[in-house]
Amino acid sequence: MELDWTTFTVEIINFLILVWILKRFLYKPVMNAISERKLAIEQTLSEAKAIETGANALQQRYEHRLADWEREKEAARVQMIEELGEERTRLMTALQATLDQEREKNRVLEEGRAEEIRRTVEEESIAQGGRFAARLLSRIAIPELEARIVALVLEDLGRLATDKLEAIQIACRETGATITVISAYSMNAQQRDTLVAAFADLAGSREMTFTFHEDPQLVAGAQILVGPWGLRASLRDELAFFTEVANDAH
Repeated sequence: MELDWTTFTVEIINFLILVWILKRFLYKPVMNAISERKLAIEQTLSEAKAIETGANALQQRYEHRLADWEREKEAARVQMIEELGEERTRLMTALQATLDQEREKNRVLEEGRAEEIRRTVEEESIAQGGRFAARLLSRIAIPELEARIVALVLEDLGRLATDKLEAIQIACRETGATITVISAYSMNAQQRDTLVAAFADLAGSREMTFTFHEDPQLVAGAQILVGPWGLRASLRDELAFFTEVANDAH
């Protein structure tokens, strides 16, 4: 088989034309499309990388914020525990102070009640003693007993409570003060002079009028009336004056 150079030449020319046509009308568009596709892919990859970088940065910020939040939460928890401890201590201190105050108040009240009971018992004991003594002495009531009772009254005047003594002194110092003395038996001159002298000391040597009366129902002893103030030291009155002096002494 012989080579036909004409045909071969024509085929070569056809091939070159085909290659030119392919290059001109197919290769360039394909290459352009490939280039555009490549650029699009590169752009997409770049955008994806940027998104990945942003996501990594966001994740790091999130992790840092999460760590900060954990630290803040722990710090807040510690602070809350400290504040709760301080508040508990403050409340316990206030409660203890309140309990101490209540205990002190109850102690004072109990002491006051105990003192009041003691005073009441003492007053009742003194009153009972006075009544017993009055009943006992009433069986031996004589002028000498009355004289002794009046003498004891004058001795114990100064032992009265200050407010009561001041009331007697004020009553004695009033202009024209009248002192009424009532006794079971008639007082002799010496008894009257002694009584007048005692009240003169209280009045500061001011002039006073004395009236003396007898009342056998007193059994023994005397009643002395100075203005609104009255002294009862008779067996009928169960020696109230001495009971009052004894109570004032306590």
